[in-house]
Amino acid sequence: MNATSYRRGMGWGARLAIAIALFAVGAVAATWALAHYQPAARFLGVLPPPQAATPQHLIAQPPVNVAPAQPLQPADEQKLNSLEQRLSRVESATQQAQGSAGRADALVIAFAARRAIDRGVALGYLEPLLAARFGPQHQQAVATIITAAHQPMRLNDLITQYEALGPQLRTGGTNDSWWTNFRREFGTLVQVHRAGQPPTTPDARYTRASQLLSGGDVDDAVAETMRLPGAAAAAGWVANARRYIAAHRALDELESASLMGSAAGQS
Repeated sequence: MNATSYRRGMGWGARLAIAIALFAVGAVAATWALAHYQPAARFLGVLPPPQAATPQHLIAQPPVNVAPAQPLQPADEQKLNSLEQRLSRVESATQQAQGSAGRADALVIAFAARRAIDRGVALGYLEPLLAARFGPQHQQAVATIITAAHQPMRLNDLITQYEALGPQLRTGGTNDSWWTNFRREFGTLVQVHRAGQPPTTPDARYTRASQLLSGGDVDDAVAETMRLPGAAAAAGWVANARRYIAAHRALDELESASLMGSAAGQS
């Protein structure tokens, strides 16, 4: 059967169905091409041409209405000044409170160190506190106090030692010659001094030194002792007394620094 006979044998219904199928296939193909090939879509007018992106800083921003600054009213300005003054007073009071707390801490440490020295006990935990609080500005005083604590010497110990040295201090050393002792004793028989001045006999000097020592005036007691005939016999006692004096002068220095606010960490 040739093509002519085949067309003749095909009815109109079959031809219409084939045409519809071909049209549907073409429509699907065209839709796919327009969806995946943008130049063709733009050519046919289906997709609009691309637009150049506008930089963000060129986009017009709506104008912002800024209200002009209004001058402060006299009442508002007065309130502002009052507030600033109150803040200034609060800051000043805070600084004063911090300084007072620092002085109180330093004074407590100094008093505790004095109590330990007077009792002849070790400083213990006070040593690092003294070094931290007073060391930067009063290094020598701190070192003197710590050394004195390692070799404790109480006032009662000085008094006891001085009483034991009394006979030697009044009469002179055992190495003195009999002539030296005779002249010393003879010189004490008659004493001439101005009215109102204390007597200068060895017994009088020793008595005054003992009274000064009992009253805590170790410095003047040492001065009187050095004028006694047997002062050479008291060399060890004088060394102990001077170490005691140095420690208490160092304590006085730290206490003054605490009150004046010159210790470390104080303002």
